[in-house]
Amino acid sequence: MVYYPEYKIAPSLLAADYSKLREEIEDVEYIGVDLLHIDVMDGHFVPNITVGPDMVKDIRKSTELPLDVHLMITHPQEYISRFESAGADIITFHIEVFIKENKVDITSLQKIFREKHRARLGMVLNPPTDMKYFQPVLEAIPLDFILVMSVNPGFGGQEFIPDVLNKVRYLRTELQFKGDIEIDGGINHDTARSAIEAGCNILVAGSYIFKSSDRKKAVELLRESFKK
Repeated sequence: MVYYPEYKIAPSLLAADYSKLREEIEDVEYIGVDLLHIDVMDGHFVPNITVGPDMVKDIRKSTELPLDVHLMITHPQEYISRFESAGADIITFHIEVFIKENKVDITSLQKIFREKHRARLGMVLNPPTDMKYFQPVLEAIPLDFILVMSVNPGFGGQEFIPDVLNKVRYLRTELQFKGDIEIDGGINHDTARSAIEAGCNILVAGSYIFKSSDRKKAVELLRESFKK
């Protein structure tokens, strides 16, 4: 197993109890996680609606952990600055939004990445999306953060799709991608190991952590997957 950028665990707040969100954040922060993953859905790009910039702003007040904001929305370019202002440290958005007539709209992506941003920007790849779209992206923009979805986005608690690990391997071997690869969906102590071996270095885990009767143990088991 080759060591890529630092290994990290990111609890997904989608699985937290929002009636006591501050306590939930404090709990995982105390356990010792590395960043918080926040899913933003617009009800259009995916069939669910979650939080917006105001909620991210409130979460920012509750923690010093980096905030990893995943935009599952149709027009991410219109909202990046708002989430940056709210306190996002990482903002990822979907390549699928920019695929038009079987081609990636490289010009629009270049415009986004050429702008000055406080947050680190990354791109997301859904399970069905062909890897042919990523090579021109990597050639055209300074991308160093990729989120690979291991479930179809929109809802938590889904089962891991093992075939997506072929996409991770392709990024690492064929495209020689050396940046962060985050994986999100169906992550537990078993799937985490497979994801790490494929080349991922950031694990997003929602239900596995927040629904666990022993969250500390759940995080410890995820960290075990980082060991060779």
